[in-house]
Amino acid sequence: MTKPQSQFQQQVARLHQLTVYLRWVLVLFSWLTLGTYALWNLKEEIAIIFNYFTWAAVYYGLHFNFVPTLSLSFCIATTLSVLIWQSRNIIWGLPAKEKRQLEKQVKKIRASGVKHPLWKWINS
Repeated sequence: MTKPQSQFQQQVARLHQLTVYLRWVLVLFSWLTLGTYALWNLKEEIAIIFNYFTWAAVYYGLHFNFVPTLSLSFCIATTLSVLIWQSRNIIWGLPAKEKRQLEKQVKKIRASGVKHPLWKWINS
């Protein structure tokens, strides 16, 4: 009985590892697309801020470039949320609710069998 249970827990851990990887891929993708776009469009304001830093320059640089500001805010927010989420999981462990959801997903993957796209991932 302990052997299948430990294998099940390994599969849950693999699925959690996959969610961590996918969250960081989302962060990387957002920085490579939206972050690059935002920084490129804010390059003149950034140059002015580097030469003559004032809070007014920061305010007007961000206030009058609405779309780049939203893009940059999204990138910063996703990065911080993933950092905080992962830090919480490292320090205090997975919450019971998340662990139950992962276990439920692993059971669905096991029930689907080889047909499920994540079958190879959790069984490797």
